[in-house]
Amino acid sequence: MNAPQTMEDLMTQALAIEREAVARYNELADIMAAHNNGEVATLFRQMAGYEQHHVQHILAEMGWADDVVSPLHGGMWTTPEAPETVAFEDVHYLMHPWHALKLALAAEQRAQDFFEQLARGAVSDSIRRAAEEMRDEEAEHVALVKQWMAKVPKPDEDWAEDPDPPRYID
Repeated sequence: MNAPQTMEDLMTQALAIEREAVARYNELADIMAAHNNGEVATLFRQMAGYEQHHVQHILAEMGWADDVVSPLHGGMWTTPEAPETVAFEDVHYLMHPWHALKLALAAEQRAQDFFEQLARGAVSDSIRRAAEEMRDEEAEHVALVKQWMAKVPKPDEDWAEDPDPPRYID
């Protein structure tokens, strides 16, 4: 992982992570809505709103306009998608809110770890402090998602059994 050389580098990467999370949570909400899973769709939309708040915070902090371009690919992360992005393949159309929160928890933990790595490799104290601040914000999100998970029931083992599976007709 390449360490950011300037504050702009760091914040551009943070902006890209947050924007990708907003887009993915909205996409997942659309998928859940299409499958009549309104409860999980609502939860994903709420999470997209939280991530959008982070986007606005970064833009305001840096004095950037809303149309500032951030890299969608080729970030400082080593995976195809940004650390805070939930993978499509981890989503099931019959998932429960507990599953959505479990996915969000993993995403927040990956983001926390990412910013920790950036803080450790920072080339200046100001970049290190900013990366630590972002790491700490992600840690707060981890704690929040854990609190939410404690409030929703964990689904039974047979949660994915579809009582009306799709039928394929030749």
